[in-house]
Amino acid sequence: MPAGTERLFFAVRPDARTAQRLEALAQALRHHHGLRGKSLGAERFHVTLHLIGDFAGGVPQELALRALDAARPVSMSTLPFVAGFDAVASFTRKRRNMPLVLLGEDGVQGLIGLQQLLLPALAAAGLAGRPEPTFTPHLTLLYDDMPLPRQSIEPLIWRVDEMMLVRSLLGRGRHEVLARLPLGV
Repeated sequence: MPAGTERLFFAVRPDARTAQRLEALAQALRHHHGLRGKSLGAERFHVTLHLIGDFAGGVPQELALRALDAARPVSMSTLPFVAGFDAVASFTRKRRNMPLVLLGEDGVQGLIGLQQLLLPALAAAGLAGRPEPTFTPHLTLLYDDMPLPRQSIEPLIWRVDEMMLVRSLLGRGRHEVLARLPLGV
């Protein structure tokens, strides 16, 4: 089966000011720890709520529309909230090209709640299986071969007032926002 060329997922993104702070943090961590991985960049920083799938030859438009229809009631019933991250660490499931991510405790509860509402709606539309037993909200800063243990950072907090349906052009370093779903409309 051919490898996917595009990925479709729901996510939230930080506002532009916070994205610039994230970029500065990524650069500071690179410098301080001698990391070689390139930052994802302010325009690609996001927290994935649910991956719909990877697609060879492009995301089917009908599938994207079905995903939007399923998610719209969730966005309308969910009020804006604040997301906050206060730690950074590497996910070390593999030995190379490990994601360096932001993590949080209390500050990610709104993200967990939004994901818990989104998954059943997508499952009813045939776009999600059973919910994962645990969801770890995280924001990837960069990928690197050197793992970093968890360390505290100055909290990065932003207001989440929309979720997005995003198409990632795999291997090309580009994300395209297909739709924005304001929360609480």
